[in-house]
Amino acid sequence: MKITQISIFIENQSGRLWEVCNILGENGINIRALSLADTSDFGILRLIVNDPEKAYNILKENEFTVGKTDVIAVEVPDKPGGLAQILKILRDNNINVEYMYAFVERSGEEAIMIFRFDETEKAIEALNNNGIKTLKGEEIYKL
Repeated sequence: MKITQISIFIENQSGRLWEVCNILGENGINIRALSLADTSDFGILRLIVNDPEKAYNILKENEFTVGKTDVIAVEVPDKPGGLAQILKILRDNNINVEYMYAFVERSGEEAIMIFRFDETEKAIEALNNNGIKTLKGEEIYKL
């Protein structure tokens, strides 16, 4: 149930974000979800893409500092309290969320949250045991 996230370290300067997105687009890589965190000097762009292995290799070839990380995609009820329900399960099982970001596939149904946990396998087990659906990479990559 793990999916591959690509993390790119980019200088915090005009045009660098465009350069990453342009390279991916020119090579047929579609971004499904993203998160960008920055400091005054650099940013970390986290991406879920339709072909993570190809994206990783292309970015490496273009001299970007890039890494791969296992994350979990979780269906969250797209309603008030939906995320709190998920976080309660994690809290009750003493699982720490390192970071997360989201996207909504279709309004009114489920949102999809991307989570990075300190104990990934424990998180998958706790969520699945409580009826929460975790998505396979193939499901996310082809959205």
